Amino acid sequence: MKLYLKTKDFSVSGETFELHRDDDLDMLITQPQPEDIAKYYESENYISHTDAQKTFTEKLYQAVKRKNLKNKIQLIDNQVDNKKSLLDIGAGTGDFLLVAQNAGFIAVGVEPNDKARQFAAFKGVELNSDLESLGGKNFQVITLWHVLEHLPNLEEQISSIVSLLEEDGILIIAVPNFKSFDAKHYGNHWAAYDVPRHLWHFSKTAITKLFDKHKIEVVSIHPMWFDAFYVSMLSEKYKGNKLYLISAFFVGLWSNLKACFTKEHSSLIYVLKKKK
Repeated sequence: MKLYLKTKDFSVSGETFELHRDDDLDMLITQPQPEDIAKYYESENYISHTDAQKTFTEKLYQAVKRKNLKNKIQLIDNQVDNKKSLLDIGAGTGDFLLVAQNAGFIAVGVEPNDKARQFAAFKGVELNSDLESLGGKNFQVITLWHVLEHLPNLEEQISSIVSLLEEDGILIIAVPNFKSFDAKHYGNHWAAYDVPRHLWHFSKTAITKLFDKHKIEVVSIHPMWFDAFYVSMLSEKYKGNKLYLISAFFVGLWSNLKACFTKEHSSLIYVLKKKK
């Protein structure tokens, strides 16, 4: 593997990390991968694990999250004929599970972060801390919303996830796309690299090849339109741009417009099923 670029942890430690490219899989790998990854999540600024709405950025994040929750459930509704069981891996503070339960699914979640599980419990959502606590159950739908890039021991984790999927079930995975225009535009300031919390950085080829080994195929790919704007906003802030909102709007808009032709959106949702 060869060095692709160097970037740093802008949100917690300020440490520098390298991204190495695996040409065969067409993906990037964060190096070094910390043994104690938990400390890199210990920040009030890491708002994906909180419900904070103090700053403008946090309020915007929460507003976009609410809209995305509706879009996610609609996507799943379009894939299943009857609603049964759903497992959300990396459930955060439980908001998606609440929406899924209200939509008629028997939904359970896994979240390793203690603080996130506490927030979820306040909402009446009890989360499991790991996959082993599920007791070997199988699920009609398994979702990982911006989670796969966080998981250590990737091949082993994929194998465990696939084993939990019903024979005719669907697996839905959302991840950032380092082939997008905004990734190329911002380079080492691209917020969705989010090292070292993001251990892996995927392309369409990478997702296809990684899951093909487990006889799971990609049946459709969908854009996450809001991500281009939100990631651009964070990237502009990392660059120190005081007019970050204006710049981010135009970069995000241009990224989405270009992706209408290239299909390389800032983040992509993959719908996968077991091969017949």
